[in-house]
Parts: sequence; structure tokens; C-alpha cells
Amino acid sequence: MLNRRKVLLTAGSVAVLGGRAFAQQSTPPGTDPLSAWNEGKAKAAIVEFVDRVTRAGSSQFIPVSERIATFDNDGTLWPENPMPFELAFAVDVSRAQTSSSTSAAGRKTPDRSAKQPRNRKQVIEDLVLATHTGSTIDQFNSSVRNWIESAVHPTFKVPYTALAYQPMLQVLNYLRAYEFKTFIVSGGGATFMRVFAERVYGIPPEQVIGTLFKTKFSMVDDKPVLTILPQIVHVDDRAGKPVAIQQIIGRRPIAAFGNSDGDLEMLQLTTISHRPSLGMIIHHTDGDREWAYDRHPASSGRLSAALDEAPRRGWIIVDMKRDWNTVFKSVT
Repeated sequence: MLNRRKVLLTAGSVAVLGGRAFAQQSTPPGTDPLSAWNEGKAKAAIVEFVDRVTRAGSSQFIPVSERIATFDNDGTLWPENPMPFELAFAVDVSRAQTSSSTSAAGRKTPDRSAKQPRNRKQVIEDLVLATHTGSTIDQFNSSVRNWIESAVHPTFKVPYTALAYQPMLQVLNYLRAYEFKTFIVSGGGATFMRVFAERVYGIPPEQVIGTLFKTKFSMVDDKPVLTILPQIVHVDDRAGKPVAIQQIIGRRPIAAFGNSDGDLEMLQLTTISHRPSLGMIIHHTDGDREWAYDRHPASSGRLSAALDEAPRRGWIIVDMKRDWNTVFKSVT
């Protein structure tokens, strides 16, 4: 398991961990706040960009209020193979529900009247609806919390939370040390990510943007209750990301980090006709320490259109194998 307190304080960020706030600290002399990055174009681009926009007297100085950085989650801050972690949660919860139902009934009878799923996308949608809706927010949060504290990744044999990318944790801390506000903008469920984002990434729930389900408020036994309904009201992917950024943040980011075509429009919003800015794409090239994929992923995270557009837009392509000397702090 990651020593999260040490990680979140490395670059002098203000982090909240387990409900406790830690004061800002300066990086010890001689310590590299981006030590998990090899020297090269990608690391230099981060350092040079931050210097340009935060140094007093710089012609490209950006006020603190406008220092907004957005990060995709799956494939950018942690892996999405052999399947996105939220889908792994849904599979595990579904299995538990099925097991519980079978035990309660003695012998489960298949529902032959139900429609057969049309395709893989339909299977996933049905699975997510079955495991993410119909409960209260508190019940769902408890379910995610229990899973995240006990589930183990099938490949690496460590808790999922131990698989946050060490180089990206350092980038988050580095930016926050220079008074950037960091947001997750992900196709994953906002409610799912808000359970652990502060503990794992130092990003509070109010700075997590994701796909949203319709939610109903009611009073039950004279207590307020929020219930998640089986209706998606916003898909936070592709063009949905800029829309959510505008509606929730209200400012265009000056830095955006992604890894797939699902992040293309967020990168475009951040960098086109908006200078100074930084667009960065994590390219999964390391089949030994993680996975190697782009245009034809085995699971998710297709990177094709954004990869082709990157040179024209000046986006930095991070070669995971070349640019990261460490992928996961707790996995060798």
C-alpha cells in the first residue's frame, strides 16, 4: 500500500488525507519533486510551463485564481486494464448480489423473460445500472468504500488504490505546490470516484467531475435521503468533458492531462486559442511494467485521433516506458 502521506507532501502540496489537513511544506533542498520522471522532453515541459505561468514578472504569468488543471482518471492517474477499476467493482458487486440472491432463494431460477443483452456495451450498461443505482448515496458510498479497502487487482496482487501512478501523483503535488487547483474530469462515475479521490490523489469530492446519474431527494422517517435512480443525466466523456468543465468549474483549464480519445475535446478546450497552456497525453508503451496499447486496446482507452492530432496542437506525448522510471511506488 502506498505511503500516501509521504506521497502527498513530497512536492509541498496542501493535502487532505483521512479528514486531516496537512500544512504546506517546501521541498527539501536537493530533492527532485518529479523524481519518478526521467529527464527528457515531457518532464522539462511540465517544469518549464509551471515556471512560465507562476513566476512573478513572467510575460505569461497566470493569476492563482486561473490556475486550473484537469486530469482524466482511468489510464491517466491509474490503470484501466484488464478492465477499468469501476467495472471491476461492478462485477464484484454483481457476483456478491447473485450469490446472496442464490443463497436466499436456495436455488436461483433464471429469468427467461428478460431480454438478452445486445452486445458488450449493453452488457456493461446493464451491469453498471444494476450495481450503481437503486440505493441511497450513503449505501452506495459504503459499498464502494468496502470494496476499495478489500479488493485486490488480479494482475498486480495489491489493492487497487496502490496502483495510482507515482509520476502523476508527483505532478498533482507539484502543481498544487504552485497554487494550481486540480480537478478530475473522467468518464467514470462521479459518485464512485468521490469516495476515494481525496485519499488517493488529494483531490476533494467537489473537484471530481464524472458521469452522473439522476438523483432524487426525499424525507424518510424525518431524515433527508438521496436515492440514485437508473437514469444517466450526463456522460462525462468526449464532448461531455468541456461541457461539464464549463458548467461546474466555470473556467477553461490551462493544463489538461489525458490518455485516450475520450480526452480529445478536453485537450482541445484547454489548448486551442488559449495560451499559455499545456496538453499532455499518457501513452501506454510499457508492456513489462504496465500495458502497451493505443489504437487497439484490449479493454478501454483507445488512443488514435488524439495521438494523430497531438503534433499539430503541440501536445506532449508521455512515453510511459521512456519517461517514467517508476510506474507504481509499491510494485516493482
